[in-house]
Amino acid sequence: MTLNRYRLRHLAAAGHPGAKLAERLLSKPDRLIGLILLGNNFVNIMASSLATVIAIELGGEGAIPLAAGLLTLVVLIFSEVAPKTLAALHPERVAFPASWVYTPLLRVLFPLVWLVNLMANAVLRMLGVSPEDTEGNALSREELRTVVNEAGAMIPKRHQKMLLNILDLEKVNVDDIMVPRSEIDGIDLDNSFDDIVEQMEQTPYTRMLVYRGNIDHVVGFVHSRRAMQALLDGELTRESFEALIREPYFIPKGTPLNRQLLNFQRNRRRTALVVDEYGDVQGLVTMADLLEEIVGEFATDPADGIADVLPQDDGSFLVDGSANLRDLVRTMHWELPTDGPKTLNGLIVEHLESLPETGTSLLVAGYPVEVVQTQDNAVKTARIRPHERRRPTANE
Repeated sequence: MTLNRYRLRHLAAAGHPGAKLAERLLSKPDRLIGLILLGNNFVNIMASSLATVIAIELGGEGAIPLAAGLLTLVVLIFSEVAPKTLAALHPERVAFPASWVYTPLLRVLFPLVWLVNLMANAVLRMLGVSPEDTEGNALSREELRTVVNEAGAMIPKRHQKMLLNILDLEKVNVDDIMVPRSEIDGIDLDNSFDDIVEQMEQTPYTRMLVYRGNIDHVVGFVHSRRAMQALLDGELTRESFEALIREPYFIPKGTPLNRQLLNFQRNRRRTALVVDEYGDVQGLVTMADLLEEIVGEFATDPADGIADVLPQDDGSFLVDGSANLRDLVRTMHWELPTDGPKTLNGLIVEHLESLPETGTSLLVAGYPVEVVQTQDNAVKTARIRPHERRRPTANE
């Protein structure tokens, strides 16, 4: 009963004969328990009867209490505590050989076991318990998290983190990882064709958003490599460029990442535009953004950190106001709240409940934060001093 069911299934699938028999026995636990207890109680009662007969023969009726005490001690040590402790500590060592004994015994004693189970199950049904209810082997997300955390050296730390990130995908939605509308770089078809070509030559992105006039009039996405190949072949014109544009793919705000991952796969898309309930574009999310939530940041040098954070000599950091809070938490390991605003600017404005002025200082989650620069009614740059952090009190 203490066998690890998941390891048991693995060993049975790998062809281990003892594991196969044990799995078959455990598929009907009521029969297995009935068989074991039938034999257990038969032996105990038989031993008690024999001990009573021997006690009477040797010492008369006065020896019966002594025999009962000695038998209880022997059974308790050698038939209960010691063997069951051994089985609990090394279940496979005991269960796999025992399964070769239980399997033929169950066939021989099946009528008696069936009768015992029939009466026992009737009693359980009277108490409102269904013997057919074998649930309990399935693990919840939090239980899986505990299994992964306690796996120790069996799962490398990096793999543990990836597995935990997968379990957390449904807690995160596309709003948390999207590139905000104000930072989306796209091609305006109303520009001259020479400007469009120059922008395509300088872009670092594989897929570019294409619109007319402004981002509210999206035309679609263009694969920059295909456009550049046509340019090298001397075949790129405005008409051929527009022919390369693929229709846009829109997704609603609040879509959980686990669902969006499946949607990307189902629709064979890598880039999507996030829209609100009015159909207005709020941001852009890519498959790479989503995968980073599982495997971490794609960076050529781990020492590079993130572009929005600039370390200073005094131990402080200059942080761009548009920096994503989740990126800061994941990369810098700062304990900032991520269940509200998505950016540092939003966090500061929410904390102050007003637009801050340059030089404003405040405590956010215990971190001293100074507004260094504001621009267009938003925090452009802020200084964070994590080395001076103090734990916030209950009133903060």
